[in-house]
Amino acid sequence: MKNSVLGILFILLASSLFAQTSDTLTVTKNEKVIVVRDSLRLQEPYDPLAPSRAAFYSAVLPGLGQAYNKKYWKIPIIYIGMASGVYFYVQNDKDYDRFRNAYKRRLAGFTDDEFFGNGDTPVISNDRLIDAQKSARKNKDVSIIVSLAFYLVNIIDANVDAHLKQYNVSDDLTLEPNFEMNSINNEANYGLSLKLKLK
Repeated sequence: MKNSVLGILFILLASSLFAQTSDTLTVTKNEKVIVVRDSLRLQEPYDPLAPSRAAFYSAVLPGLGQAYNKKYWKIPIIYIGMASGVYFYVQNDKDYDRFRNAYKRRLAGFTDDEFFGNGDTPVISNDRLIDAQKSARKNKDVSIIVSLAFYLVNIIDANVDAHLKQYNVSDDLTLEPNFEMNSINNEANYGLSLKLKLK
């Protein structure tokens, strides 16, 4: 019995020795240290006159401040807004002149204006012509205000965009949510942590 146990033990040990293969992997000590520059830390120097320069460019020629800030997609929006205000101003001015001329001709005793119609009774009354003149004048004023608003928004947008383009996003000031478990009563504690690193 002892011989059979020793024989089985010897066979198991011998088979595990034959199953092993030698390691052919060699480790060399020629390690190279590679330093990679952090692209997030690379910042342009702060230019304090960039916002005022962008606002000045936009005031001289609308859209030039957006081109200075490299926000080219905003330029067509500015010109479409200003052009629509000018277009509606011209259209309302023509309508105002039509209504005013028709009203003046009616006061002079003529019945041949475009709003009178074919018969003796007018299609549009004198009171309605006065209301149409007031409405056209009000629409002209609104059109001027829309064009000026787009012009002013153009200047403000260039200034703000130049400010935000140079905004410092670094780890010196961080605000992050915090979640911890209270070890005494196993309730969740929520909070915010504010880190401020002064140089």
